[in-house]
Amino acid sequence: MKSNILYTICSLMLITTILSCSSEKAIRKGDQYVAINEYFEAAKQYKRAYSKITPKEREKRGEVAWKMAECYRLSNNPQRAAGAYQNAIRYKYPDSLTFRYLADAQVKKGEYKQAIKNYEIYLSYNPDDRKAIIGLQTAKQSVEWKNNPTRYIVKRAKELNGQRSDYCPAYVGSDTSMIVITSTRKEAKGDDVSGITGQKASDIFLIKRDENGKWQKTEKIDSEVNSEFEEGACAFTPDGKRMYFTRCPIDEEYPRYAEIYKSERSDASWGAPEKVIIANDTLSSYAHPAVSPDGEWLYFTSNMSGGSGGLDIWRYYIGTNRSMEGIMENLGEQINTDGDEQFPTFGPNDEFYFSSDGYPGMGGLDIFCAKKRDDGNWEITNMMAPVNSNGDDFGMTFAPDLYRGYFSSNRGDARGWDHIYSFYLPETVHTLHGWLYEKEGYELPEGIIYMIGNDGTNSSFGVMKDGSYNVRVKPGVEYVLLGTCKGYLNSMQTLRTDTIEGRVDYQRDFELASISRPVLIDNIFYEFNKAKLTAESTAALDELVKLLELNPNVTIELSSHCDFRGSDSYNQRLSQRRAEAVVEYLIKKGIEEERLTAVGYGENKPKSILKKVAEKYPFLKEDDVLSEEFIKSLESEEHQEICNQLNRRTEFQVLRTTYKLYE
Repeated sequence: MKSNILYTICSLMLITTILSCSSEKAIRKGDQYVAINEYFEAAKQYKRAYSKITPKEREKRGEVAWKMAECYRLSNNPQRAAGAYQNAIRYKYPDSLTFRYLADAQVKKGEYKQAIKNYEIYLSYNPDDRKAIIGLQTAKQSVEWKNNPTRYIVKRAKELNGQRSDYCPAYVGSDTSMIVITSTRKEAKGDDVSGITGQKASDIFLIKRDENGKWQKTEKIDSEVNSEFEEGACAFTPDGKRMYFTRCPIDEEYPRYAEIYKSERSDASWGAPEKVIIANDTLSSYAHPAVSPDGEWLYFTSNMSGGSGGLDIWRYYIGTNRSMEGIMENLGEQINTDGDEQFPTFGPNDEFYFSSDGYPGMGGLDIFCAKKRDDGNWEITNMMAPVNSNGDDFGMTFAPDLYRGYFSSNRGDARGWDHIYSFYLPETVHTLHGWLYEKEGYELPEGIIYMIGNDGTNSSFGVMKDGSYNVRVKPGVEYVLLGTCKGYLNSMQTLRTDTIEGRVDYQRDFELASISRPVLIDNIFYEFNKAKLTAESTAALDELVKLLELNPNVTIELSSHCDFRGSDSYNQRLSQRRAEAVVEYLIKKGIEEERLTAVGYGENKPKSILKKVAEKYPFLKEDDVLSEEFIKSLESEEHQEICNQLNRRTEFQVLRTTYKLYE
């Protein structure tokens, strides 16, 4: 028995020794891959080592979990990075940075609540870490941005994507019938898998539209532009005749850095690429070229000294002015942060776009828009959802003069692979519509509307045959509109448009009063059997005041009418006093007394039915006169009461249109 126990112990010790030796060998290999930035291969070695370390070796397990997590982070695999960082924490890896990197990975996965918790733990150790502060702000604001997206419409562009990573779309100059993309699809040159990304080296591909605007099959650019190395992130001069692109050489002996090349186009083919010598610094990377709209500057990303930290955006003069040859500028701290700023590009109205993880965002790289203010400083705005996501969003290209195009994102891809998305911003359109018609009547197709705005607008337009109109107005403008038609009093409306973007519709109708016949004043009420106006009459009378102020050369007769019930003399006196009450109100509101004549008609002028009124009351016909005899001839008491109500009215009739006209 003792012999068996001793044998077992020896066997376990031997297995442990073998596993330990095996894990050490995998760790050494992983360290070697890290030294040449091949994080994908390094992660596989660390994972192998981790599986061979017993849980009792907590310190060693924690260290290898940390190394594995770092490789996943640097090869942009937040799913696996998060799990590895959690293992490092589990085994008490002694670096508080683990909590920040775990939170960063959780943000990229969209796990904002967990990320907030881990940022707060990290900040309890390092309260002044700006990146963690920004990360915490990102985690807190992302949910709100996701729930309140901007007006951009974003869709995955299936026609541009293949089976692997596809990214950095770029129109060929101003020609939107051709687009180039960077892709690791199987048609890319070479068969080797990158130790950095775990995919084939990327190449540059071309896609063309057919005569119907549909994207055709992807074509590989068959020239020296593509090599066995990584190529991508293209940019073109405005005429589309020169291409700048990134190339990432690989050397198994020592690290190599990204470089920018250029190639000239002759007809449909691209010439041999030539390296762009920006600086003599061979220990820095130069990538992600973009050409300014005037073709004078080459913008790019670099980690060279003299920046703000991390990757910065610079520009290099490529124009024809010899006195400016060799000039290179960092875009400064208004653009660049201590994080990474990458993938510069330009929008349709002199906006500058770039991706960054150095500002509060939604996770990973976010796309930002920078606009120059009048004082020369930049105003920087996060594009928010749906353009940005919890993943990496980058590499925009705009169709000329349009807020429409494509960009790249690895959102929703557990492997961290990039895909191309389309985007467009629906046009902001504010419209005003309505009708111009006669009061108690129909449309007035001869009408004209005048429109004046505080932005300098001064225009006029006719209405359609049905009296309708529809015009475009500008956001954030105050308008005064005048509805006119020969034989009718002018009518005014005001409009203040909103400043919101999108499609907004406003309505203003113009109800014109006839000059040639009496016009009903709606909603005039008196106390029962009295001439005192009720409070409910104020709104209608104030509208009449406005109408008279708008038509200052008009004089009117203000008349009041009763139904046939009651004596003639009583109705006459009551209607006269009521007409005078209305005139008195108008005078108090500033209307000149000479313009107003009060007349009480009692029951002597029963209402004559217009066609529009007859449509409302089918038992009446056009030109019916609501006399006492007519009303009593109606069998329905309800119809009789309606007619009495129509007779109890207050009207005005235009007398003159030349009052003080020639003074």
